[in-house]
Amino acid sequence: MNAAQSIAAPAKEDLGIEAELRRARILLDVAERCASINDLDGVLHELVVLTSRALECDRGTLFLNDPATAELYSRVAQGNLKREIRILNTTGIAGAVFQSGVGLVIDDPYNDPRFNASVDERTGYRTASIACAPVRTMTGELIGVMQSLNKLPEAGESFTMLDLELLTDMTRQAAIVLQSLQNVERIGKLRAKEMAFLELVSDINSEFDLGRLLSRAVREITAMLDAERATVFLHDTATDTLFSRVATGAEATEIRLPSFAGIAGSVFTSGTSLNIPYAYADLRFNPAFDRQTGFFTRSILCVPIVNKDGRSIGVTQVLNKKGGVFSDEDEQRLKAFTAQIAIALENSKLFDDVQRVRTYNESMLQSMSNGVVTLDPAHKIITSNAASARIWEDDLRGRMLADLLGEDSQWVIERIDAVKASGVSDTLPDATVKLGTVTRSVNLTVMPLVAAESDKELGSMLMFEDISAEKRMKSTMSRYIDPVVAAQMLEGDTHDLLGGISAEATIMFTDVRGFTTITEEYGAQGTVAFLNEYFTMMVDCITREGGMLDKFIGDAIMACFGLPIPHDDDPDRAARTAISMIRELWAWNDVRKAKGLKTVDMGVGLNTDMVVSGNIGSPKRMDYTLIGDGVNLASRLESACKAYSARILVGESTVSKFKGTYRLRDVDLVVVKGKTKPVKVFEMLDYHTAESFPNLLDVTEYFNDGIRAYRAAEWDKAITRFDKCLSLNPGDGLSRTYLGRCEVLRATPPEGEWDGIWVMKDK
Repeated sequence: MNAAQSIAAPAKEDLGIEAELRRARILLDVAERCASINDLDGVLHELVVLTSRALECDRGTLFLNDPATAELYSRVAQGNLKREIRILNTTGIAGAVFQSGVGLVIDDPYNDPRFNASVDERTGYRTASIACAPVRTMTGELIGVMQSLNKLPEAGESFTMLDLELLTDMTRQAAIVLQSLQNVERIGKLRAKEMAFLELVSDINSEFDLGRLLSRAVREITAMLDAERATVFLHDTATDTLFSRVATGAEATEIRLPSFAGIAGSVFTSGTSLNIPYAYADLRFNPAFDRQTGFFTRSILCVPIVNKDGRSIGVTQVLNKKGGVFSDEDEQRLKAFTAQIAIALENSKLFDDVQRVRTYNESMLQSMSNGVVTLDPAHKIITSNAASARIWEDDLRGRMLADLLGEDSQWVIERIDAVKASGVSDTLPDATVKLGTVTRSVNLTVMPLVAAESDKELGSMLMFEDISAEKRMKSTMSRYIDPVVAAQMLEGDTHDLLGGISAEATIMFTDVRGFTTITEEYGAQGTVAFLNEYFTMMVDCITREGGMLDKFIGDAIMACFGLPIPHDDDPDRAARTAISMIRELWAWNDVRKAKGLKTVDMGVGLNTDMVVSGNIGSPKRMDYTLIGDGVNLASRLESACKAYSARILVGESTVSKFKGTYRLRDVDLVVVKGKTKPVKVFEMLDYHTAESFPNLLDVTEYFNDGIRAYRAAEWDKAITRFDKCLSLNPGDGLSRTYLGRCEVLRATPPEGEWDGIWVMKDK
């Protein structure tokens, strides 16, 4: 007999009646015994016992094929444990039979190149002969191999073809049971995996803490996909960033990146998964994080997290599949997992947002210097912050407000009820309130509390500002100067600030044009109402830039930038204020015109100089004000606006200190009334629009050229330039003024040397 023999079909030898009966009994026994066993391990064990007995051999092994891994596997019982043996379905004698589908009888395995002798070397067992048969179902499907080793000496030296035929028939007899139990086991494993998956998802979905949820999700994803690292990013709509609280293997407690940046940003914005086998070959990958942490990213799987509305709320990113790259199956598993936990992630993020807002609000409430209490609809005090306890020297929580209010303070309840009825907050400045045994002068604000979704009444909130001596002074001063300036003055050395000092400042004077018509037509009450509205608007412009309102002079305003608190850009602050004053006045005029009311114009003068500030007056009556030549010049510049058809005139000392760039034109060299030294004056034009001043840049260029010709006594050239200005902007009053001057001077030239200086006769 040859060392290796094979069969493709049963042998045709005449076995004899007795041998045929034995064969039939063996096959019947296989069918009965296998049919009575309900688990795959039991059938594997029973077949090994039956085939070893029938073939009279030392041992046997039944291998089944695992299509998912392309491996042949068998199970060996060792006490109460089961050990699974797996080999590639292309290696060894078993692999050769499985690949060919043809059984083999081998008398001398060590001389067969397909035999793997390392198993004998490892176990100490010596294989002398082998019979290996394919395991096929009745339909011919190959599902494994059956291998018998070492024919017993008393039964013969080696396996025969009849042994191989019998082995083939025995395995075919049990193949249906094997395949069925294999499918049952596979379904059972899938079901167990599915149940474990559902249990995991259920467990994760019950978590509300965002940090713990992200940590758990990352841990499970890393294990599920056999990866080195995973990160779950959620979208923060407030900052349009992707953030994560946890990244396995990294020390960062929170990672934030723009919602469009990197691989995660690309997946989030596109809503499409990315499976990148080589990260450094993808231009969207940012290696900076690797350089920072020392981690080396090889492969990336990133999928969007989509909520029930189909909107992306984040991404899940997994790095470095162990032993290879991420497969399509990995991508589908990750998508399924993120789809299941998307609701939990969204709910946890909302819960986290609510908690952060609540914590922020509570912290803000406790840190407020004003007392705040909230009441339920029955006027029971629900919350009271630390400032409230300090003001009223008691913890007010849980008590009825009516029981705490003194007899003279029951009006507070009436105010609360009125606010509830109207739904509008109410403020009572400088009110005297008694709560318990404590009486305080407070600024009281009453606000309704209403649920945003249902408009259901929740109660009321009271805010108390305790008006101590310092706060009363601050409140009073804030009506005259910027509140920030008032606070700085009160925090510093009050004596020094309110004493007489000399400092550089930019002074502003404003005046209303057309005010006489207002007073004549509107009478006393209408005039006061007009001025109050006008002054409110102008003072807001001043305080926005940190200026100090010095005083109202009829319809005029005097303000200062640089005192009592200096800034490094006070001239620019004054310029921005003047520009915003004109613009807001024009907008106000549009509203008044639409209502059929009178409109007005205004002029502004700005000058920077050393001035003296301080208390001026008598011990019984003092006024904090500014004096000096620089103050007077600012007033003269405001008056000069009428003569030059301008709205904002600026002295050269102010222009020289500007840090910003403005649209200016050189107006004149002026000697104001009471002075002998000329001052260069500029007009500021930045408040204009293309409609209010057409061709502004061209007009400015021609005008400045005309001024140079005017000062050089080149009257014809100057007239030509000012004519050009008027052709570009017929409404330019200043060009018309200079055109008239030049025509007069050309007709009657000035005597002596012409210096281009204009002497003002009026203040």
